[in-house]
Amino acid sequence: MSSLLDFLSIDYVALFIIIGIGIILGKFSYRGLSLDSSAVIFVAMFYGYIMFSRGVEFALPGIIQQIGLLLFIFTIGMQAGPTFFEVYKAQGRKLISMAFLTVVVGAVTTFVLAIAFDIDHRISAGLFSGALTSTPGLAAAIEATGSSLASIGYGIAYPFGVIGVILFVRLAPRIFATNMAKEEQKYAEETQIQIPKVTHKNFIITNENADGKTIRELDIRMMTKANISRVMRANETSIPPSADLVLRKGDLVRAVGTIEALKRVELLLGKPTTIDIPESGMFEVRWYVVSKRNVVNTTVGELNLRENYKATVTRIRRAGIDLPARPSVKLKFGDRLFISSTKGNVNGLSQLFGDSMKEVETTSFLPVALGIVIGLILGAIEIPLPGGTSFSLGITGGVLLAALVLSRIGKTGPILWNLPGTGNQILRQFGLLLFLIPVGLAAGSQLGPTIEEYGLSLFAVGAAITLIPMIVGVLVARLLLHMNFLSVLGALTGGMTSTPGLSAVDSMTTSEGPQVAYATVYPFALVAIIIFTQVLSYVL
Repeated sequence: MSSLLDFLSIDYVALFIIIGIGIILGKFSYRGLSLDSSAVIFVAMFYGYIMFSRGVEFALPGIIQQIGLLLFIFTIGMQAGPTFFEVYKAQGRKLISMAFLTVVVGAVTTFVLAIAFDIDHRISAGLFSGALTSTPGLAAAIEATGSSLASIGYGIAYPFGVIGVILFVRLAPRIFATNMAKEEQKYAEETQIQIPKVTHKNFIITNENADGKTIRELDIRMMTKANISRVMRANETSIPPSADLVLRKGDLVRAVGTIEALKRVELLLGKPTTIDIPESGMFEVRWYVVSKRNVVNTTVGELNLRENYKATVTRIRRAGIDLPARPSVKLKFGDRLFISSTKGNVNGLSQLFGDSMKEVETTSFLPVALGIVIGLILGAIEIPLPGGTSFSLGITGGVLLAALVLSRIGKTGPILWNLPGTGNQILRQFGLLLFLIPVGLAAGSQLGPTIEEYGLSLFAVGAAITLIPMIVGVLVARLLLHMNFLSVLGALTGGMTSTPGLSAVDSMTTSEGPQVAYATVYPFALVAIIIFTQVLSYVL
């Protein structure tokens, strides 16, 4: 028996046993409910409890959890970055309001229950930080109270803080009768609204002022914010829409742009028509992918495609969203451009943009390594606070902020801050597993001693501090703020600073909505928990 325990206590053996069993259990579902990758943490907790109950002091090296956390948070930031700032502008106040409410309700719940059950203020501060799974909050509690008793409260509340958030977000769609597929569709529509939909329409030139003028003279792109992709003269095939093409009354024109842009085209050129404009053998309309480094962060206007390649960009697709092809749009690595050009210029355009999906889908670890280092530096910066204390973003906050900003920048010199979808998904899953297992093992080893020493009452208090803020937060977000449920779950896990909770939500949807919401509120929630931990330490 001892030889078996010795074998099971080997760190790499335990690591892969837990991963294997966790993935197998995660595939089981009951009435559509499954734990997916979150099952790994429950297996890890059981593993830790069994080893501890057998008298085996067992823990994985701390570096495993740190590496897992860094990879998971960085890939989350890289995925959320391209749409983070647009969503923040549109929903930032609602998301932050929900996160702030979650922390405040947690603090009030702690205050009320601490008085009701006569709990030591030092333990209460630890219960609050543990219930919201905030290690920086625990550090603030120990510093504010000058006592290690806060860590006891943290150890009692933390296990359910981890498990409770996972279970709540997994059950929330059923509890609140929410159809996740519909919420995904709504989120996609809401996101698209922030970026006006690109469409096309055919027009017949009836305006006297447009007759006899070239496309350059009319300055259609500047005047209307739309692009001309095809032109057809009566009884002729369509012809390339070059800048020097003279337009005549009766010509048919296809314009591409937003609905508002097409309205301006109607005023400038003439009435819409349902007559189709067929493609011409003289030019070709196709997609090109940006895979050349020297094109990244260059604007569409700077490329001067109309003069250099007799070509017109009619739309840009980024992360599945169509953008208007305005001259001011900066190109990002992996963007897809829909371009109308003469056939002779197709090869030239391919060479200009690279046009290689293989290059786009190749994962480089250089931006991952450098980005994480930048995040660690940001997280280590101490920001002074009133009262002589200081605050830092820490590992999680610093790396998350770095990933969001770098993915937004896109390119710095020769370095592309980009992770293709497949590479991002693999690294995120790997990092998540490495992070969840040590967390689960540590929580499992604490179950026995804390139950024996403190009974179940403090566990009940810790559970209440975890659950009540989440219930209140969801109700307010849905009934008063009318938020999308994907954003609600993301903001909820961010407000609870629960990375395992986010992993549970991540497995429930293919949308990036939860990650964007989590990334939006997490830094704010981190600061709020530290402040309210200190407040609780003084008022109780």
